[in-house]
Amino acid sequence: MDEREFMRGRVYGADHEDAAPRSGRVYAELVGGPLDGLLLDVTDRPERELRSGVTLPTEIGRHGPGGSAVYAPRGPGARRFDWRGDVP
Repeated sequence: MDEREFMRGRVYGADHEDAAPRSGRVYAELVGGPLDGLLLDVTDRPERELRSGVTLPTEIGRHGPGGSAVYAPRGPGARRFDWRGDVP
């Protein structure tokens, strides 16, 4: 199993030992880029983030440690966020 396959279906930012989705939470799938396949918990995120997108810290993006990946929803109410690029 490679790293991408291992990460698929796991929740972004969750503890590695307990990264499964939780009942009663709402998730969006991250598509493309360094976080492809991870789930983002959007349950308590502000509505403006759900419309405009999120910048998520990651060490596995183009800029390495200290960098972030930008993801935006495919459309209003979308549960898939597409990768828009990496930022330092």
